Amino acid sequence: MQIGEVAARTELSLRTIRHYEETGLVVPSARSRGGFRLYTEADAARLMVIRRMKPLGFTLDQMRDLLDATDRLDAEQLTRDEREALLERVRGYEQGAAEQVAKLRVQLVRAEEFAQTLRERVERSRDAAV
Repeated sequence: MQIGEVAARTELSLRTIRHYEETGLVVPSARSRGGFRLYTEADAARLMVIRRMKPLGFTLDQMRDLLDATDRLDAEQLTRDEREALLERVRGYEQGAAEQVAKLRVQLVRAEEFAQTLRERVERSRDAAV
């Protein structure tokens, strides 16, 4: 698929996808005869991993490290120790993501409480004006 379809599917801008290509996080699997970037389902899945990591505050280097670990787990014949070391890296990212999700839940609760406070304030002011 071409970059426009990948952008629509992943909800990332063309510019963002090109930036991730420039930084080496994702590389189009091929180019068309006309030079257009062509992506596979695996490329789109890789972009989705990046998209999900970004709002959790992971850096580009961390994204690269996680993608490297998962690529190696999927593609290489590994010794037991190598596999365990890679899995430990992935577990570290899983733990980091879980911690960020917990922080975001707290922020969401606070935001909901604030919005409720404002709704109540508006209601009181509206009732007082009647």
